[in-house]
Amino acid sequence: MNQIKLVAIDVDGTLLNENNELAPETIAAVKQARAAGAKIVICSGRPLSGIHPYLDPLEISGDQEYAIAFNGAVAETVSGKILFQDNVNYEDYLEVEMMAREMGVHFQIEAVNGIYVLNRDISLYSSYESQLVSLAMNYRAPEEITREYQICKLMFVDEPAKIDAANHNLPLSIKERMNVVKSTPVFLEFMNKRAGKGNALEQLTKSLGLTPENVMAIGDQENDLSMIKYAGLGVAMGNGIDDVKQNAQFITKTNRENGVAFALDKFVTNRDQ
Repeated sequence: MNQIKLVAIDVDGTLLNENNELAPETIAAVKQARAAGAKIVICSGRPLSGIHPYLDPLEISGDQEYAIAFNGAVAETVSGKILFQDNVNYEDYLEVEMMAREMGVHFQIEAVNGIYVLNRDISLYSSYESQLVSLAMNYRAPEEITREYQICKLMFVDEPAKIDAANHNLPLSIKERMNVVKSTPVFLEFMNKRAGKGNALEQLTKSLGLTPENVMAIGDQENDLSMIKYAGLGVAMGNGIDDVKQNAQFITKTNRENGVAFALDKFVTNRDQ
């Protein structure tokens, strides 16, 4: 009997192919895995609004199906019922926003209800993110962000070289106090220390009466590393970064080659390719 009961799958670079599309082979493999009794949990840096377009084709809906959003800051049912949420502390917002100014990088915050950019010269990457995840974007001056905002994550948004430099120059105290991950070459994300795909997946797994041995996690980037490490079976995409590959038990094909479908067929439905 297959012990994999829950499969956590990243979206960008993993579930989606190189054209940011859900391939027919992936749709078929997910449906077959669900028919075999595996629960599919989409785990993304995106909000639920950015995950929703892929749920209907996969026939995932209702209060008994789950998603992990904002890189683990929020876990909820796919119908939008929040199970748990770990917000950023206001004092951390103040410090990280000031660092963004000092480092000369674009800065934004993301909440369940919207993206708030704090630079008048809005980054094209922020505009792209807003469109990609179907989350409204608004400009706010830094002082307009008050304690009432429920901040899921803070983001440095800029050119890859500037993001790498900022990441390299972050004070150790920030990395010790917050969960800091580079989710793409142009996004450096800051979250509550308790947040993260691995922590959220652990909480959800326990709430469902499962153990890590029942979990397979599939991802490609640094923000997937914690769930790859937590899962009994961590699967790295062939297009994934070296850190993910080195911590995974299996390296599947690339997203261009339907790597998610390959892994599901191999470990969940036991179908030959």
